[in-house]
Amino acid sequence: MAIILITSGPTRQYLDPVRYLTNASSGRMGAALTDSAIARGHEVVVVTGPVQVQYASLAQVVEVDTTDEMLEAVLKHFPGCDGLIGAAAPCDYMPRRISSDKITKSGQPVQLELIETPDIVATAAQKKLPHQWVVGFALETEDLRFRAIVKMQRKCCDMMVSNGPSAINSLTNEVEILAADGTTIAYASGDKRTVANAIIQATETLHPR
Repeated sequence: MAIILITSGPTRQYLDPVRYLTNASSGRMGAALTDSAIARGHEVVVVTGPVQVQYASLAQVVEVDTTDEMLEAVLKHFPGCDGLIGAAAPCDYMPRRISSDKITKSGQPVQLELIETPDIVATAAQKKLPHQWVVGFALETEDLRFRAIVKMQRKCCDMMVSNGPSAINSLTNEVEILAADGTTIAYASGDKRTVANAIIQATETLHPR
């Protein structure tokens, strides 16, 4: 039995008090991973952005809004966990300046200067202890396998789940699960619970308990 930290859903980066940047992540993959992990006897802590899905009642759920908040929650809970599965789709960019007032229409173009947000999975992986493992997700639109391997190495992950944009806000998914050396552990497709089962089963080989 392991204690697994799962990130799930999108994050929001505010432009002003009412507008924000985000993406269409539904949190369904994170919820499915949570269900699967609990069914296999693991304890789960979920750090989730704003979603409509319900997480398993046995999971500890931590709700966040922005990427910085998700990172803070991950760094708080990861030391007490055996592994991290980064299934969330945090917003990768944030405005350099956030307006304190609602931006009103003026009839003129609005220019936004965006900067990168912190990389949650990479930051956590840099702090992992010898008994801990980190699994990332790589959602790409081209060269899926190659980019997933590059991302896995750059983020110091022990395993990477490669998938495409059709996974976003979908009931199904199709993934390739890659080991740290770039070899394929498994392919999985179907509803997200089926895919989640394959992912959780693969994580159990990283540091058997």
